[in-house]
This record gives sequence, C-alpha cells and structure tokens, in this order.
Amino acid sequence: MDRFMQCAIEEAKKGLAEGGIPIGSVLVRNEEIVGRGHNMRIQENDPLAHAEIVCIRNAGRLGNYRDMVLYSTLMPCYLCAGAAVQFGIKKVIVAEAENFKGASDFMREHGIEIINLNIDECKEMMMHFIKDRPEVWYEDIGK
Repeated sequence: MDRFMQCAIEEAKKGLAEGGIPIGSVLVRNEEIVGRGHNMRIQENDPLAHAEIVCIRNAGRLGNYRDMVLYSTLMPCYLCAGAAVQFGIKKVIVAEAENFKGASDFMREHGIEIINLNIDECKEMMMHFIKDRPEVWYEDIGK
C-alpha cells in the first residue's frame, strides 16, 4: 500500500473514532507530508470541514501548490475538488470512488490527474458508515 494513502486511511479511522465521517486526506510535496486531516463536520459542527479542506488548512500557506499531490480516502466532492482546482493541485490520488462518484469529471476538465487505487478497506469502511449513519451522510450529500 502507498505509504501516503496509508496515512490518509489513518486519518479516516481517527475521524470515525471521534464519531465523525471516515474520510481522511494528506497533502504531499517532494515525498513529504505537508498537511493532513480528516472530515470534522460532526466534531466541529462545521459544514465546510471536509477532509481535504481540513488537510489544506492544516498545511498552511505554502505558496505554490502545483507540485503537490492530494490524497483522499474518497473521491472529492465539488467543494474539495474546487479547492484543488483553485490552488492548482495537479494530481489527486483516491482510495475509492465506488461509494461516492464525486467531482472527478470536474477535476479532469481542469487538468487534474486522478488515480483511483480502488482499496477494498476504504470501500467497506465508507459503505458501513453510510449504512449505519445515513442521516449524517445524506445531510452532506444533499440527497
């Protein structure tokens, strides 16, 4: 397993242990993690505290983001995809896109390379969360 994705999975598990949504993210530059985070919508009562947003916030101001890779345990939504586009991140690596298709077309249209690792552990973790807490999941998704 990719060591950076393993860190994102650790973040997702941390979020789940806190009673939140199990989505984790890390931001990598030159083979070094510069930011990490997990979904904090529930914990912080903040609708914008998605894993990728928290991760980028935790990285702080880094100037140019074009040489960075964003890892996420789930395909980013339009909010998070918009942040990747806004900051010029050129590559997004996801653990899965089966439970949520996200904004992959939007990111590709804006020149972002997307790699889906199709990790069963992440698919199962998200599937169980959606089944166990649909009211929380669909609140964010808007279904």
